[in-house]
Amino acid sequence: MITATPQEQETVGGKVMSVVLIGPDDQRRSSVALALAGVHSGYTRELPGYPELDDIPQLLQHNHDVIIVDLDSDPEYALDLIETVCSNSATTVMVFSGKTDSDLLVRCMRAGAREFLTQPIASGTMAEALVRASVRRPQPRTATTKKAVGKLMVFAGAKGGAGTTTLACNFAVCAARESGQNTLLIDLDLPLGDAALGLGVESEYSTINALENSARLDSNFLSKLLTKHSSGLSVLGAPGKFTKFEITEEAIDKLLAIARQDFENVIIDAGTKLDLTGSVLLEKATKIYLVSQVSIPALRNANRLITQLIKAENPKLEVVMNRATGRYLDIDEEHITKALTVAPKWKVPNDYPTARKNQNSATPLSLEDSPVARAIQEMARAATGVTASTEKKKRFSLFPTKKS
Repeated sequence: MITATPQEQETVGGKVMSVVLIGPDDQRRSSVALALAGVHSGYTRELPGYPELDDIPQLLQHNHDVIIVDLDSDPEYALDLIETVCSNSATTVMVFSGKTDSDLLVRCMRAGAREFLTQPIASGTMAEALVRASVRRPQPRTATTKKAVGKLMVFAGAKGGAGTTTLACNFAVCAARESGQNTLLIDLDLPLGDAALGLGVESEYSTINALENSARLDSNFLSKLLTKHSSGLSVLGAPGKFTKFEITEEAIDKLLAIARQDFENVIIDAGTKLDLTGSVLLEKATKIYLVSQVSIPALRNANRLITQLIKAENPKLEVVMNRATGRYLDIDEEHITKALTVAPKWKVPNDYPTARKNQNSATPLSLEDSPVARAIQEMARAATGVTASTEKKKRFSLFPTKKS
């Protein structure tokens, strides 16, 4: 049984931090305690053995700020201990080990650990870890600290190959660059999405890591999964290899809620996966960009999505006609509007050679000056509230006037 000491009871709730150090090995535990003593003035309690998992709820009742766990004495049990603590509290868990093992580090992160300390631990390393733990401590909510949620912009394709990912990536880059606002792109086209590949960024972690760890997902955890693009855009990409996974709508909802707390613009590449009707993805969206092309299959699918799922009268819906060209059209604008039940809002011109070149070089189209880039920039400016340049731009017409 775990009981609190009078000193511990006085410390909990105060301004100093309360730390529990757990380790069966006396020598390793003492070395960590020594590193703590040099930088920590709060209360530190040592447990000379792993507590039973059934005793963890009693330990958590004392609202410790930090729990530091010895990983080497019994790694598998230590991981179970970490996961139990993290699943039931907001306590920061740190682990210490004499080994540098990347696979074990990933497992610790998945279990919920925030810091991986390699022995011998320098006092500066310990101090920095404690500062980060102090920042993570839950703060009381007040009216003055409440922050407005960010905009949620969803890109969905009426058909595979419509160019949804290309538009989502370039739109996101434009939004980040032109608005100067914190912007995040999330790839929900799982498991084979390639938004990160299109932007030329690589990450050890993916959207699946966030969704599989939704029980302990928070702002700090999410930040560790993100990759930064040179434009300033943050990216949470799909996994680099095929991964089996199970996604719950609750996990998606939590990811979106946390992302919108930290970013002013959250852009979703949903691919053609608009079957998440139980999720708040469409309900909470600020804008829903339905990407289609001028072809019978694409227009038919778009009609189905608009009439059965999104609804034509939805003010959030904006249809984007991608790869639009007037030279090969047998369908005029009147018939397209009739087929969709709503007029297209945006028309992005066709420039396949340039698009292919930029895809192969992982260089966003929107960073260049072209009709395609200008169309996407206009979309991003409208969505983020940025005033367009006063320079008059050449307009592209999807349906050129026929000569008599």
